[in-house]
Amino acid sequence: MNRIMVDWRQLIGQSEFLLLDGFHALKHAIRFGAEVPLAITDDKPGALRLASQLAPDIIPFLDKQLAELASDVFKELLPRAHPTRVASVARRPGYRALRAQLYTESRGAPIVLLDNPRNLGNVGAVVRIAAGFAAAGVVTVGEVDPWHTNVLRGSAGLHFATAVLSAAADDLPPGPVYALDPGGTDIRSLAIPDDALLAFGSERHGISDIIRSRATQLVAIPMRPKVSSYNLATSVAMTLFWWSCQEVLGD
Repeated sequence: MNRIMVDWRQLIGQSEFLLLDGFHALKHAIRFGAEVPLAITDDKPGALRLASQLAPDIIPFLDKQLAELASDVFKELLPRAHPTRVASVARRPGYRALRAQLYTESRGAPIVLLDNPRNLGNVGAVVRIAAGFAAAGVVTVGEVDPWHTNVLRGSAGLHFATAVLSAAADDLPPGPVYALDPGGTDIRSLAIPDDALLAFGSERHGISDIIRSRATQLVAIPMRPKVSSYNLATSVAMTLFWWSCQEVLGD
C-alpha cells in the first residue's frame, strides 16, 4: 500500500488531527502557523498554479510538502474531493492553549458567543468573520463541535487565525455580555467594549434564558418591519463591524 495512504489514514484516525478540505483551508492553516504534517493532491501543477495566482507565499510549502497521488488513490482517500483537488491534515490546537487565550481579563477584542447554534456551515462562516475582524475568538455553547469538519469547511481553515472553543453556559470567559435581541437597545446608540462577549442565539429561538440572565446589555440590530431575522453570520458581521468602527469614530 502507498506509504502516503497509510500515513493519511493513521492521522485522520486520531482525534487531535483535523481534515482540511480544499486549497483555501490549507492556505490559511499555513499562514497562521498550524502544524500540517500531510497535504495531498492529484494535481500538483494545478495547485501550484492556483497558489501563484492567489497565495504565492505558500508556494515553498507546496513545493516541498504537497504530495501528489494518482487520481484513483486520491479518490479512495477522499470520495468527496474539494473542487481545488487539495486536502490536508492539521493538528488541532490544545484545549488549554485556547482557553488561556480566551479566559483572560486583558482581551483587546470581543469574543463571539454562539448560544446553541444549529447549522455547522453557519458556525464556520462566523469563525471566518471573527478571524477577519480580529475578534478574540468564537465560543459555542451547546452540542455543536466548533471544530467539526463541516465547520472547518465553512471557515476555510480560519480556525487557526483565532481561538475557537466550546464552553458550558455557566463557565464563560470573563467580560460583559452584550446579547443580541430584537427587544434590545439599538446598536447604533451603544459603544461595545473591547472585552465584551457578543452573544448570538439561533435565528429561530434567539438567545437562551441562561444567556439572557447573564446579559449586561441587550442589543438590537436595526431591521426593516416585517423582516423576521437576519442570518446568524450576517448579524455577527454587522455587530463586529460596528465595534470596529468605534476606534475610527473616536467612541
